[in-house]
Amino acid sequence: MQYVKPLHLFQNLLKANALQRGRLLGLDVGDKYVGLAVSDLDNKIASPLSVLIRKKSNIDLMASDFQSLISELSLVGFIVGYPFDRQRLAPNATQVKLFIDDLSKTGKLDGLKYTFWDECFTSKNVELLLKPLSLHPVLAKTIVDKFAAVQILQAYLDYINKNESRKQLELYDNDGE
Repeated sequence: MQYVKPLHLFQNLLKANALQRGRLLGLDVGDKYVGLAVSDLDNKIASPLSVLIRKKSNIDLMASDFQSLISELSLVGFIVGYPFDRQRLAPNATQVKLFIDDLSKTGKLDGLKYTFWDECFTSKNVELLLKPLSLHPVLAKTIVDKFAAVQILQAYLDYINKNESRKQLELYDNDGE
């Protein structure tokens, strides 16, 4: 796995020809679960995908699951939720980095690009939306993880697409002069 800056991941995606363009996978890494969301083919909209059970003992199995998803969904990169806290290093930040390191060590995802994106309050937002539904705690937790991944990926896609639209407008304005 190879870390790239957020803008570089998308710019590389845009440089690829239409047949090689792929989708992005959003990850919300938690203590027990990893919520997954996938982008559409145009990388504009994020949709919930699934939840993987996270244990230190099953990291190899998770890497295999990711390999299958990469193949099935034409994935080209991961957008990993990361708790950016300017004041201090959040415990969850260490957990996310260890998860990525463990995945990398399996060797099954070599060459896959990933970047981090702020996951600020994603799980809390989803929890607040679900609270009135009084769901079973296990069901609620898996829904929270999936939709937190959707929020992470959608925030990234919105930012990147807004940036690209701005660049296109600048090009158009410069051509019109």
